[in-house]
Amino acid sequence: MTGAPARTTVAQIISSMRAASRSPTDVTKAALARAREVDEEERLNVFLARADKSAMNAARDLDRDARARETAPLFGVPFAVKDNISVEGLQVSCGSRILDGYVAPYTATAVERLRDAGAVLVGKTNLDEFAMGSSTENSAFGPTKNPIRPSVVPGGSSGGSAAAVAAGVVPIALGSETGGSVRQPAAFCGVVGVKPTYGRVSRYGLVAFGSSLDQIGVFGITVSDAALALRCIAGRDELDATTADVPVPDYLGSHPEGSEGSAVSLKGLVIGRPKEYFPKELDPDIAKLCERALDRMRSLGAEVRDVSMPHTSLAIPVYYIVAPAEASSNLARFDGVRYGLRVPGDDAGLRGMYEATRSRGFGAEVTRRILLGTYVLSAGYYDAYYRKAMQVRSLIADDFRRIFSSGVHVLFTPTTPTTAFPFGARTEPYDMYLSDIFTCTANLAGVPAISLPIGRVGGLPAGGQFMAAHFDELRMFQAAFALEAALGPEAHA
Repeated sequence: MTGAPARTTVAQIISSMRAASRSPTDVTKAALARAREVDEEERLNVFLARADKSAMNAARDLDRDARARETAPLFGVPFAVKDNISVEGLQVSCGSRILDGYVAPYTATAVERLRDAGAVLVGKTNLDEFAMGSSTENSAFGPTKNPIRPSVVPGGSSGGSAAAVAAGVVPIALGSETGGSVRQPAAFCGVVGVKPTYGRVSRYGLVAFGSSLDQIGVFGITVSDAALALRCIAGRDELDATTADVPVPDYLGSHPEGSEGSAVSLKGLVIGRPKEYFPKELDPDIAKLCERALDRMRSLGAEVRDVSMPHTSLAIPVYYIVAPAEASSNLARFDGVRYGLRVPGDDAGLRGMYEATRSRGFGAEVTRRILLGTYVLSAGYYDAYYRKAMQVRSLIADDFRRIFSSGVHVLFTPTTPTTAFPFGARTEPYDMYLSDIFTCTANLAGVPAISLPIGRVGGLPAGGQFMAAHFDELRMFQAAFALEAALGPEAHA
């Protein structure tokens, strides 16, 4: 299979059900059938668990709820969830053998809010183990394949959620981001991916990897799909002290219903083009697509301004000190005592059980990052590595603050330096880490970012990225709506 599978957007689903031409049961049955098809026939390995019974029960309840049909913003819309986000009664494996058999005892706030909005959960999606990776090749349950071209990776770590949307199973899905794990697979799979401001969306129910970096993000077929899903899950949550008590605007306000395909003025919008995100190593065809996108936005009235963010080149080294350091602490809880797998050691002692369980339960990439994180936090190395990395992280955040205080409203960059690569093409860890070179800065600084399709290179999707100031998702969506409309079918050609 090559190309773009048939996809139905949120707006199309809701329109069909409010016109009574389809019911939530019809839509849910179709989504579950497509989920089986992509895994059992097309062998894409998208889902680690399906929720067939609970999904159909939820759909039947919606069939009888006339009020929800008119008021629920996601009435009967199927969605998928990355399998490091808890849903009561379903497994939460994090793509790891160490959580074998573990069933979540509670549901994440983001999932609850989608359900409250009328959405129907159809399954849990594959991921790089504990969200550590950029290709979904690190899953203990095998890699997910890209629906556009199954010989290449879907990106990661949220590759399963991106593939579920790209394959036409669901129009929206939840993923998680620590260094670009929503936007990068969105770019590789030709869909939209959003990372909100740190603190905009509750992390309650998200299995922690890097607590100062982690964020739940959303995938959508269109910018409207992603904007609506984010609006539903955003906002203060008493169960997560890191969520901000900041009003959630109507992200669809700059893109009224029915305006798809119409030109949206960007007069007065200043777009920054950071030179550090357009290096000579960037795939020249992706660079051309980015320049075409910038030209379209100029034609809509936007001012494009060249800017510099001098600490960008330090983002990958900083990220791969900070994230593993936090991971080494967060993953210490997986020891064979409290969760999932337990392997008896060669001796009868507790230490032997710890060693045997963690050695067998964790894969190579997780082990590598735990060791690296423990090293940089150890006595004698903390000041040389972790403290220095945190100082440079502050400089990266200062780059964003300086740019956005200078009159620039949003930044536009490529999402990734290349299109999706073949399986097994990046065996050296650092080569894989460079996949996130344009995305991890937003996580380090905590700013919102969105990736959307801007064209294809050799038949594979390429993504363009907007970043905005803290809690300015509204302006970010305004720019994304306008670019999506301006590119039209060219975004997928």
